[in-house]
Amino acid sequence: MPQDFDNALEPVLVKDPRFPREAYHFVREALDHTQRAVLKANSGQPRHVSGQELLAGIRDFALEQFGPMACCVLEDWGVKRCEDFGDLVFNLVEHEILSKTEQDSRDDFKGGYDFTEAFRRPFIPAQKDRPDGCPE
Repeated sequence: MPQDFDNALEPVLVKDPRFPREAYHFVREALDHTQRAVLKANSGQPRHVSGQELLAGIRDFALEQFGPMACCVLEDWGVKRCEDFGDLVFNLVEHEILSKTEQDSRDDFKGGYDFTEAFRRPFIPAQKDRPDGCPE
């Protein structure tokens, strides 16, 4: 991340100390990841990323970056639900580090996905049932 992003975070961290600097860097990198995916899917035409698209991108990026440790890393940062991602994003919006449209709101991040399903389930081995009904 550029040094200016890091410097711009200072007042954000003072106003809302719930989340560490690393969480904001992660959200910024996840936004870049999501924007690249949207650009690719949209034939190279840039467009605004919705809250739901960003949540999906955050999930993909977290799994890519942290694998089975994704949930642990996020929890260590105090991020335990999708609404926390919304708080991180809108803290950046309120400090004019990120922008939003009139349609964007924190509510876009409510009830996005269950963290266990999103970050743990992909790494739980599938159980195969034996003919006698017992797991292998």
